[in-house]
Amino acid sequence: MLVEKEQVVVVKPEWLRVKAPQWQRVGSVKEILRDLALNTVCEEASCPNIGECFHAGTATFLIMGPACTRACPYCDIDFEKKPQALDPTEPLRLAEAVHRLNLNHVVITSVNRDDLPDEGSSQFKRCIEEIRILSPKTTIEVLIPDLCGNWEALKVILDAQPEVLNHNTETIPRLYRRVRPQGDYRRSLELLQRSREIAPWVYTKSGIMVGLGETDAEVRETMQDLREVDCDILTIGQYLQPSQKHLGVKEFVTPQHFDAWREYGEAIGFLQVVSSPLTRSSYHAEEVRKLMEKYPREKE
Repeated sequence: MLVEKEQVVVVKPEWLRVKAPQWQRVGSVKEILRDLALNTVCEEASCPNIGECFHAGTATFLIMGPACTRACPYCDIDFEKKPQALDPTEPLRLAEAVHRLNLNHVVITSVNRDDLPDEGSSQFKRCIEEIRILSPKTTIEVLIPDLCGNWEALKVILDAQPEVLNHNTETIPRLYRRVRPQGDYRRSLELLQRSREIAPWVYTKSGIMVGLGETDAEVRETMQDLREVDCDILTIGQYLQPSQKHLGVKEFVTPQHFDAWREYGEAIGFLQVVSSPLTRSSYHAEEVRKLMEKYPREKE
């Protein structure tokens, strides 16, 4: 895929600088991941918070990868037209990692697997089931792709009863063709709406990036769209260009603007809005446990 050339903003503002991690703790997490041959989105997508999260002993696990069947021009995960077959041992190894790391909350995400008849939903289900066996008190969040609109696949994942169903909207409608050419804005909204209908006890979550040329009004309209499908949790973070091959940053949004979006999101009914330059979909995801205590839901 050819990506249009853009003028790249090279100087990051002060608020995007992160503290150097304590590599002793980071190394111990990496050792477990390497020992069990697991991938994390922290590494594959070049997340700026990798030091903080690894130091805290947390990670967002990337299953069915590391190569993706889509080539979104903002994403740093590798593209592969012919991805490998699913590994039946992956759910077992993932559950063992969660157990060894003694996680209270775990996030499981995946690359897009448009090549699979069930979009990879059965692998999500098995990962949830295996974690429940070894770590029954761990809460589970799944960050899933749009499943190409396969709602039976969505039901398979929800039937495994994760506590949180996360699907990122990523950007505003006007920028979809440029930022997420193989995605569909309305399909993403429908996925969140159907999740609420299928499993109303599951907390739904979505996230968007800013700094790609969207306006304040467009961000607020997207937030309103998400509330209309009863999305519970929203994350908003600054897009950072992974390399010269990827889409360029149009603007570095100020922390004050992120604060304004958080206040607006809370005012229109989100249970939680995490909005800051360094926010990513799984950043401080463990805080959802506090939200679950404040707004408990009974499973049917």
